[in-house]
Amino acid sequence: MTTFDNWRKSSYSGEGDGNSCVEVAISSSRVGVRDSKTPARAFLTFPPEAFAPFLEDFKADAPR
Repeated sequence: MTTFDNWRKSSYSGEGDGNSCVEVAISSSRVGVRDSKTPARAFLTFPPEAFAPFLEDFKADAPR
């Protein structure tokens, strides 16, 4: 199991309800994603080669 100790909150958190977002952490072989409101609960992991295309698609669909 991969252990992450470098979680960081999305730069899009902004003001107001900034806790309603995701946090990511990166290891040498996995990218972790968790809910910032419940960081002690389960999280998802992805191989970097799967996470990068996901981010590109997400950014392409994000409102500007």
